[in-house]
Amino acid sequence: MITCYLRYIVDPYKLAEFEHYGRTWIPLVEKFGGTHHGYFLPAEGANNVALAMFTFPSLAAYEEYRTRSLADPECQAAFRYAEETRCIVSYERSFFRPVFE
Repeated sequence: MITCYLRYIVDPYKLAEFEHYGRTWIPLVEKFGGTHHGYFLPAEGANNVALAMFTFPSLAAYEEYRTRSLADPECQAAFRYAEETRCIVSYERSFFRPVFE
């Protein structure tokens, strides 16, 4: 199991656009076999940092999702929306593996 952690720097004046972007991606990740844990928007503190996390069964499954998403029309539309609205300034992607009892 691998969890992708995304840390976004967003335009604080375009949080509604970023929220729409996030709501678009949740079912898309799940369409390709992932489990989305949600998007987290600024509430207190920094007004330009947002997070998202989703899990795939393996890094190979994540890589397959990335490849397939690039060719998927719904995913391409989501990428375009972010570009057109410029709601995302930058982002970082990290991967984590869980430790259970």
